[in-house]
Amino acid sequence: MDYRKTIKEIYEEYKVDPKLGLTSKQVKERIELYGQNILEKEKKKSLIKMFVEQFKDPMVVILIVGAVMSLVLGELIDASIILFVLILNAFIGVFQESKAEKSLEALEKLNSPIVQVLRDGHVGSIDYQDLTIGDLVFLSSGSFVPADLRLVECEQLEIDESMLTGENEPVKKQAEFVSYQELPIMEQKNMAFMSTYVTKGKAVGLVTAIAKQSEVGHIAKLLTDQKTESSPLQIKLAQLSKLLGILTVGLCGLMFIIGLIQGKNLFDMLLLAISLAVAAIPEGLPAIVSITLAFSVQAMSKHHAIVRKLGGVETLGSVSVICSDKTGTLTQNRMSVVGTYPSNVPAHMYECMSLCHDVSFGDDRMFGDPMELALVTFAMKANYDPIAMKKEYHKISEVPFESKTKKMQVTYQMGSRRYLFEKGAIDVLLKECQSEYRDGRIEPLSSIRKETLQKEANNLANQALRVLAFAYKESNGLNNEPLIFLGYVGLMDPPRKGVKEAIETCHKASIKVAMITGDHPNTALAIAKQLNITQNPNSVLTGNEIEKMGDEELKRQVKTHQIFARVSPTHKVRIVEAYQRNGEVVSMSGDGVNDAPALKKADVGIAMGESGSDVAKQASDLVLTDDHFASIVSAIEEGRNIYLNIKKAILYLLSCNIGEMMALILSVILMPHTNALMSAVQILWVNLVTDALPALAYSLEPEDPYIMNEVPRKKDESVFSHGGGIFTLMNGLLIGTITLVAYRYGLNISHAYGQTMAFMVLSISQLIHALNLRSMNHSIFKIGIFKNKYLLATCVLSIALQISVTIFPFFKILLKTVSLSMNAWIIIFLLSSLTLVLNEISKLFYKEEN
Repeated sequence: MDYRKTIKEIYEEYKVDPKLGLTSKQVKERIELYGQNILEKEKKKSLIKMFVEQFKDPMVVILIVGAVMSLVLGELIDASIILFVLILNAFIGVFQESKAEKSLEALEKLNSPIVQVLRDGHVGSIDYQDLTIGDLVFLSSGSFVPADLRLVECEQLEIDESMLTGENEPVKKQAEFVSYQELPIMEQKNMAFMSTYVTKGKAVGLVTAIAKQSEVGHIAKLLTDQKTESSPLQIKLAQLSKLLGILTVGLCGLMFIIGLIQGKNLFDMLLLAISLAVAAIPEGLPAIVSITLAFSVQAMSKHHAIVRKLGGVETLGSVSVICSDKTGTLTQNRMSVVGTYPSNVPAHMYECMSLCHDVSFGDDRMFGDPMELALVTFAMKANYDPIAMKKEYHKISEVPFESKTKKMQVTYQMGSRRYLFEKGAIDVLLKECQSEYRDGRIEPLSSIRKETLQKEANNLANQALRVLAFAYKESNGLNNEPLIFLGYVGLMDPPRKGVKEAIETCHKASIKVAMITGDHPNTALAIAKQLNITQNPNSVLTGNEIEKMGDEELKRQVKTHQIFARVSPTHKVRIVEAYQRNGEVVSMSGDGVNDAPALKKADVGIAMGESGSDVAKQASDLVLTDDHFASIVSAIEEGRNIYLNIKKAILYLLSCNIGEMMALILSVILMPHTNALMSAVQILWVNLVTDALPALAYSLEPEDPYIMNEVPRKKDESVFSHGGGIFTLMNGLLIGTITLVAYRYGLNISHAYGQTMAFMVLSISQLIHALNLRSMNHSIFKIGIFKNKYLLATCVLSIALQISVTIFPFFKILLKTVSLSMNAWIIIFLLSSLTLVLNEISKLFYKEEN
């Protein structure tokens, strides 16, 4: 029970030097002894189990029974073909499922938290899975606690342990706390537990338990039993598949009954009806969505966007408002001091820069917040040594920076004197100060003087500089003496390259851009003007103004304001809600622990990967590895393309299935005295050749060059909207009609000839139709017929395969086809090409209308 031991006893028990941490040798030995810091997961399904599960579908089971019956009746070839097609389809299903699983595993690795540890005397970053017993871990506000830790240093530390205890109130921690009796988890004030989050302060903790030995490891079974959550589109398509399945079975049943009434062979009609149902039911739609999302998730990770929730990928395409943080997202987050007041900086102000920060020092570089790095660098250029000063001054306490207070405060002891240094927003510090250090003297700070200082600072803010003020006080015992104002600096954080162009892309795509920042309104407006977010000086809304507004008023105000300055985390949530009440789909970027509520509330929460806290990342749908606004826009463009590619696959499959259904059912109704339009094995073959591979090829479709010229789609928009339903139905009717025409033409020679021609037209017309879906609005010759090489290769090879089944004797026996004349092939390709020709003509009319 580590919470019952002192800090000294903990170091001794785990054989850890507090100044060096674990040595490389110790790390290697302990990882071999304790294993990796990974919680047990649900066992993956084996490939054999995946394969067997492909045959659980009732229609597939019925078809297997039909194959067995064919075998009993001596139809060896039919039975063999049916079983071959079913087995091949099963292999395709296993490929799809395993591909999706591997993508999700890769996604988990991308989302794996990084932790700061002390090893061999150096602080470095490692994956939390590589932690071992005895590691010294550094925690700060927003950190994910990567293992069970005995805290050895604490500063204002509070941790959210609700996932373990159920209590929502953060727990205050104390490293020096020791209990001599057994305590429940919620009362162990000197411990931090795996999978909890730091809400305030910072600390150092020694790893005492990892993986299944941790407290959360004891309840890990509850986590592994949770099923992978499907995306909204996957759920909708699963429901659509069921609905279409019921409709298909009904129509196939009708065809079967009509065939029996006409006196056709019962077994042949039953096998044909079942085969058509298997071919026409779009059971592969959810799988196609999974594969498309999987490929896209991998593509997005290469463009600096890591997807945490698949639902967020779909919603990205609907985003109509981007609420972006300023620092580090719109700007470079590489600050430098470019102006000071007073110009002759007083010594205490340099001391404040050198001592009031969380910068850590390596052998050849510094690590920390860019603003603090700029201040320390500025002080060092004036010959102030922060490392030496921190050794000379003894730190008594620290109040870390919080977005709510907008300041940081530290207290140091030097000899008999005690110093309090404070840095923060100038308006905050001016309220606390009653005097100022001016021209080497301490003078009263009147309200008029405060207004003057504020006005001069505003002038810097108008130049897009971030203004930071400093104050201090000293005493023998730190009584209630007021703070003394020292001065302020202006820090330059220039806009990132590519941001202005990305914002212009947003304007073209009818996406609103809103800047949400804790900075001064003038600074925010100056940056916004540079980036062309707005040129209107009246487009700024401050946190104080938001505070005074009701929800309805804020709902109206967000329509005309693009900049929100000096806002708190609560304001961010209200801003997101106001946009949503206006019918907007909102993406929200953030990095701090206090941004988590707004990230959760937004339709798409986007966390910063470089500067973001673990809490923000866990609350988000997307994590940017480069913290760049342009990456948000790229992710939205990718989201639009993902949805479009999924839509292409859906409309392609459904239009083909309608064509198959129409051709077979109408042939039974309109030609009662002829044999079946196609045999069961031919129907299954068409399904195999035309469905899986072309639909999968859409997942590799290049970016649509026109996608960012369109308005955002509605979040609940159907895939059949904007003419998608009519497009699907008309193309299905066209495929069915030309198939019947080919059949009727071939009947003039023989039934086998007509059946073969129908077989060819039904399959080839679908493969040519696949090219139409490259774009529903623009000519394929304009967007580039060779752009999607995978789709083109699939179509060409499949057409070649279809031609071969009328040439080679082996295939002719298996699929009951006959050789065709040149005239027949000309008619087949003329009829099949109508799917392309008529769609190209319709696209000409579309362009005229738009």
